[in-house]
Amino acid sequence: MTVTDLVSAPRATARELPQSMVERMTAILDAFEGRAARLSLEDVADYAGLPRSTVHRILHQLVGLDWIEHTASGYRLGRRALGLAGGDGGLGEIRAAAAPLLHQLHLQTGLVVHLTVLEGGDSVYLDKVGGRFATCVPSRVGGRVPAYATAGGKAILAGLAPEAVDGLYGARLRGRTDRTVAELTALHQELNRIRRRSGLAFEHGESAPGVSCVGAAIRGHDGPVAAISLCGDARSARLDRVAPLVADAARTVSRTLYPEHSDRRRARGNSRITEDAPETTVPLMSARAG
Repeated sequence: MTVTDLVSAPRATARELPQSMVERMTAILDAFEGRAARLSLEDVADYAGLPRSTVHRILHQLVGLDWIEHTASGYRLGRRALGLAGGDGGLGEIRAAAAPLLHQLHLQTGLVVHLTVLEGGDSVYLDKVGGRFATCVPSRVGGRVPAYATAGGKAILAGLAPEAVDGLYGARLRGRTDRTVAELTALHQELNRIRRRSGLAFEHGESAPGVSCVGAAIRGHDGPVAAISLCGDARSARLDRVAPLVADAARTVSRTLYPEHSDRRRARGNSRITEDAPETTVPLMSARAG
């Protein structure tokens, strides 16, 4: 073999690292095979074939831009990546899993039922069921309201770390009514009360005058992903009677979306709420609600 042969021969043992930022970002994103993938920094570095320090720097930038999300269980695809892959970031899957429960709750109680998700600091309405009473509650599918002013929003916030809540809001909160929580300290106190109630959240006229709601979060692997709430006339709705139904519906949707995770939580959970749930229709909302 000549010197020329040695120079021109391919170097099979040397792996060429991606040179451009786009190539490196692509190699990192390719490590995540689907929305359920949760990887450590080492996992991503091994798959991408890049130095750990380089991967950490790029992941940090991708997290800041919502392409990747960093959770307690590792890195996973973020809102932007899921939106490109699935069209709606998985919201359709949540909506489909919850739909039968929303209609069942309305038939059982006669109240308006909401399905919401957290986006920024707001609750965004994915679905609303309520028959002729739905027009009495000032909410609409696709609409948004500060999460701390709604029962469903507060149920989701109670599942977040306090520092995550701090990052969503300033010290002063924007009021919807004169009953809306207006201070971050007061909000944290309310979220602690919700945690002590096993995640059940209540609000009375905080989002709209004359409307009361109870909500519970739908939980995933890394915390709450959505919430179900029931709303009715603040003067007549007995939310304490229907709260077990909301909690049970949220758990059922959680089991549908995340069966393995939900089975572990159910083994540790409080079964008293489900046992106390009424089995018959409870007409608790008047046409004058909201």
